[in-house]
Amino acid sequence: QVQLKESGGGLVQAGGSLRLSCVASGSILMVDAMAWYRQAPGKQRELVARITRAGSTNYADSVKGRFTISRDYARNTVYLQMNSLKPEDTAVYYCAADFSPSTVVPDTSIKYWGQGTQVTVSS
Repeated sequence: QVQLKESGGGLVQAGGSLRLSCVASGSILMVDAMAWYRQAPGKQRELVARITRAGSTNYADSVKGRFTISRDYARNTVYLQMNSLKPEDTAVYYCAADFSPSTVVPDTSIKYWGQGTQVTVSS
């Protein structure tokens, strides 16, 4: 089993920045990719950004140029740096991990999920 623990969410004004962190623990040797998803009220969960063990990344079009995903293998941590935040970025952000080295996978491939952290962007 792998446990994922997110932190760094909060309330920020539009145009501001936040950095989310997700620490992985447990049987992490099998994990290849880690990702951030988000779910806004009344909307489906969507991929925000994904990074594989090899360092390949994939971003949602809505966050390209504003968000950056990175990974610290020594700390078993994945980060999401969010800049130029918009009210439409308001959502619960979830950390995810799976065994696939691909940058694009269906949600059903995700093996582990964190509990989520709330990000609220005020206008």
